[in-house]
Amino acid sequence: MVAESGGPEDQKPQSDEARSAFVPPAGTMQPVSPPEEDHPTSEFAIPTGVHPEASGSGGSGGGSTGGPNSDTLSSAFTPPSSYNAQQAPPAFTPATGIPMVRLTKEAPWQDRMRTMLRMPVTERPAPESIQRTDDDTGPAVPRVLDLTLRIGELLLAGGEGAEDVEAAMFAVTRSYGLDRSEPTVTFTLLSISHQPSLVDDPVTASRTVRRRGTDYTRLAAVFRLVDDITSEDADVSLEEAYRRLAEIRRNRHPYPGWVLTAAAGLLAGSASVLVGGGVLVFIVAAAGAMLGDRLAWLCAGRGLPEFYQFTVAAMPPAAMGVALTLTHSTDIRPSAVITGGLFALLPGRALVAGVQDGLTGYYITASARLLEVMYFFIGIVAGVLIVLYLGLQLGAQLNPEARFVAYNEPVVQILASMALSLAFAVLLQQERSTVLAVTLNGGVAWIIFGAMARTGQISPVAATAVAAGLVGLFGQLFSRYRFTSSLPYITAAIGPLLPGSATYFGLLGVAQNELDAGLASLSTAVATALAIAIGVNLGSEISRLFMGVPGAVGGASRRAAKRTRGF
Repeated sequence: MVAESGGPEDQKPQSDEARSAFVPPAGTMQPVSPPEEDHPTSEFAIPTGVHPEASGSGGSGGGSTGGPNSDTLSSAFTPPSSYNAQQAPPAFTPATGIPMVRLTKEAPWQDRMRTMLRMPVTERPAPESIQRTDDDTGPAVPRVLDLTLRIGELLLAGGEGAEDVEAAMFAVTRSYGLDRSEPTVTFTLLSISHQPSLVDDPVTASRTVRRRGTDYTRLAAVFRLVDDITSEDADVSLEEAYRRLAEIRRNRHPYPGWVLTAAAGLLAGSASVLVGGGVLVFIVAAAGAMLGDRLAWLCAGRGLPEFYQFTVAAMPPAAMGVALTLTHSTDIRPSAVITGGLFALLPGRALVAGVQDGLTGYYITASARLLEVMYFFIGIVAGVLIVLYLGLQLGAQLNPEARFVAYNEPVVQILASMALSLAFAVLLQQERSTVLAVTLNGGVAWIIFGAMARTGQISPVAATAVAAGLVGLFGQLFSRYRFTSSLPYITAAIGPLLPGSATYFGLLGVAQNELDAGLASLSTAVATALAIAIGVNLGSEISRLFMGVPGAVGGASRRAAKRTRGF
């Protein structure tokens, strides 16, 4: 059998020169590999022997955790060993580059934080850690989140708007180095989530606001604490912040109970003078409001809901007005007594906060606040209607035409409006240093309203909106000067503008089965209330047009609150 091999020359061993240096020597197993064209490789392919699913526990991002023969590879998203939470680099660079955002320290923290909240996450500037921690491992995330929630709880319980509460919470977390934090505020629930990195699990905490009270002194103290936390000039550790927060909670109200009762009487008496009452009407209205206030305190001590507290508080002023009607005196206006009592009960603070939340895009919180206002208003209506029905059964001659009686005493009305704002400020537990400013602001509001509605014969609703806008403008300017909340300078100043008369005559029309006139008057009251709330919010926004926009470079415009054109 003849072999298929070549000739004798083919059987000769090859010399070393004829053999390539890359050819394996004879006697070794040659690896069998498919042709390169069948299995193309990429320069980004993972080398053989490296397992991509295994990640190191302590290595730096992009390198192995062990020695040169290690088979593990850490994730590209794992922070390097030199990463510091207090000096973290930007987490993401957009295609257009990092925008030049300069949040000047001269601007109040409210404006700086509100500006960043309205930015997309990818455009927010890098965090500037202000408060130092005990070590270099970063802040204690659970404690920072708990402190943030406690601060937000006090602000929300005090009546602050949802956007300002989120701004305060965002300011606290950024000051302690937590840059990837997102606060969320609803009517009774606050939550905040922090994600340390792109591969770590987020830490989420929440807190429920179960009790709400009106104490603007406490509100101002919380604002000062947040201002110190966000300031580079003050060193506020977590322990110091907790201590100050505990002191704020333990602080007693600045005014005792009897002062609040006297303030309620002064408010009702001043309101009765605004609508044409005299000295006797002032005394009767004040007595009815103080009696209603004491009854409301009694119901609160027994644990009755606020709906019934408003119902009970509305009965004594209405009863005083009906009693004056039964005396058949022509020199006394019973409608002024009932109107004054309504001024002391109308929930102007909750109305302004609800409309403000709706205008800034917090629709869930706005809906809940407005629903609360509606329940309070229904409680007031129920209390007054019960007394009016009883008065009609007893033969009281309540005159709906009294609404057309003109009362033009500018000096007396201006003084009464200032006294009303002063009493309202005391009821809101404001600091004594803010009472004078809000009293003057209330006087200015009534001057503008009287000049437009009485002298200029302009629609009362439009005049109310303009006056409320000026209240919001001056309130924002006062608050920026004092670096505090604007509510103490706004809420009490809108007291003289509340629709007490329209509410009373609307209820009187319903009680006398004149539904058309009654509903028309109630519609005017609702329109006036909405005009107050919208005017206050618009004035606050206009005030920011005169201030430097934090983060604006080259004349950049201010960002919208939530959405633009509904998209």
